[in-house]
Amino acid sequence: MSTLSGTGTARSAATEHLTPERWAAANRHLIRKALSEFSHERILRPEPVGTPASGAPAGEPGFGTYRLLSDDGGAEYRFDARILALDHWSIPAGSIRRVALGRETVLDALVFITEFSATLGINEQILPVYLEEISSTLASHAFKNHPGAPSSELLARGVTSGVDPAADFQTVEQSMTEGHPCFVANNGRLGFGSDDYLSYAPEAGAPVQLEWIAVRRDRAVFTSLPGLGYREHLTSELGAAVVAGFDARLAQQGADPAAYLYMPVHPWQWAKKLTVTFAAEIAQGHLIHLGSGNDVYQAQQSIRTFFNRANTDRCYVKTALSVVNMGFMRGLSPEYMLATPAINDWLDGLIRSDATLQAAGFGILRESAAIGYTNRYFEVGAPKGSPYRKMLSALWRESPLPRLGADEQLATMASLLHTDGAGRPLVSALVEQSGLSASAWLEQYLRAYLVPLLHCFHAYDLAYMPHGENLIMVLKDGAVQRMIMKDIAEEIVVMGDRVPLPEECARVRVQIPQDEKVLSIFTDVFDCFFRFLAALLEEDGRLSEADFWATVAAVVLEYQDAHPELADQFAAHDLFAEDFPLSCLNRLQLRNNQQMLDLSDPSGGLQFSGRLDNPLALFRR
Repeated sequence: MSTLSGTGTARSAATEHLTPERWAAANRHLIRKALSEFSHERILRPEPVGTPASGAPAGEPGFGTYRLLSDDGGAEYRFDARILALDHWSIPAGSIRRVALGRETVLDALVFITEFSATLGINEQILPVYLEEISSTLASHAFKNHPGAPSSELLARGVTSGVDPAADFQTVEQSMTEGHPCFVANNGRLGFGSDDYLSYAPEAGAPVQLEWIAVRRDRAVFTSLPGLGYREHLTSELGAAVVAGFDARLAQQGADPAAYLYMPVHPWQWAKKLTVTFAAEIAQGHLIHLGSGNDVYQAQQSIRTFFNRANTDRCYVKTALSVVNMGFMRGLSPEYMLATPAINDWLDGLIRSDATLQAAGFGILRESAAIGYTNRYFEVGAPKGSPYRKMLSALWRESPLPRLGADEQLATMASLLHTDGAGRPLVSALVEQSGLSASAWLEQYLRAYLVPLLHCFHAYDLAYMPHGENLIMVLKDGAVQRMIMKDIAEEIVVMGDRVPLPEECARVRVQIPQDEKVLSIFTDVFDCFFRFLAALLEEDGRLSEADFWATVAAVVLEYQDAHPELADQFAAHDLFAEDFPLSCLNRLQLRNNQQMLDLSDPSGGLQFSGRLDNPLALFRR
């Protein structure tokens, strides 16, 4: 079935978003981001050439005009920018111009990357793959910014309506347009074709039924929270009739159900990977396909995690997915699955026993059960950490819906950085819905988000991966009530020996240099999230960046005043230091876009580029 675009070109449903107009908008958007983030990381060094012409951009103070010459000097880019705190380049997308041979040309992000590839340090082996990731990111941006996309006001009203919390939650999830705010190529998804994109990309919002397979018990391990048995868990997630049906299918094939475990699989992983790469396992009866499950799921921003739309109180399911996205193959390690429930149980117990975390309402979504399958061929033939050893695992994560109180709603924290097609930030719409001043709204949000992170860090040497996609906000009338952290076992680290850990949780303990520990706040929170949130509020005229950082400082001091017993930790990890190292995420991806870091040594591969002035330094007492 084809449709006709305005240019008269026949387009299938898989490519109808790839129109000249939407492609041009996507390229301008991505070049703006590339200019901003590569300049922030001091890879590109724009040269100031004066002040903007009158009225561009509206004569606002602090703006200047900058230029960049391509590596061969054949093209010049000019744009207006204002440099905010943390060296954030605030660039109006409409100000960007490219001139070559004396003529202004269209903006093309693929051309931009090749023109600056030497400066960016991309070697000839990585460049074509990175260009593929850029092309995929452009295509997804063109898809996401369709004319019918909901406005920020509509999304804000949805998450404060209380009519259908699950539907509103998933509408926000599907409507996110940017992905990770720091990475330029953040929607690579290498391995997905156009049909896969429409079926499984989070922004497509398509209904998904997971595939189920039976795996030999002697090659797989199921682990769960204390007191949660295998059959009990399956019955809770699938229903007794479905489990009985799986038993019957195995018996019909002459297999003993007691010799197998049942496992969910991403449909793409089954069709495109397992049926080929694990063909020997299938032929020998170690894996038996059972068919699709009954429940309908929706893909989340993390792409390999699914929310149960049919039974919203049931668990999320996270699956292995052998596509490259944002610097990693998105597999799941059977070795990691072994300890996943135990790590979650330990952390949940710590949080529930801590008065400060309880007062903030902070909680986690426990990964209550996990299953991992070991392919013995690749166990021998692939090195430790190889993607080939992470192709068949899954975990179940609690749903947040049962935790909601009256008139409360859910939204991914990534939505605080979302802007709609008209450039309107969702955070501004939430502030308006709340009836609070922007500073009062921010203060309430910081007590729910920042205070738990500070307390876990200072009291326990415990750090999360606290970016927007990993947190769920509980909102009431547009204001943040509390936070729920997810993606626990793969993302948390205990940085040192101050906290006792059960033996089965030992892998989350990582030795990190003393002076790098505080980067879990400076980099992950200040630079990779607050930098963007402060800029959005400033650019929208909602809250000046000076008032933003003053509010952050006030909340930090309030926390420190409430915990004099941690004074030695506050001194050792000074959040009011004059500056801190600039840790660069794009530099990691440009160096190796297949595996940016060794997750067992997250500190060892970091890339630094000088230091950033700390906006909290002004508020030292």
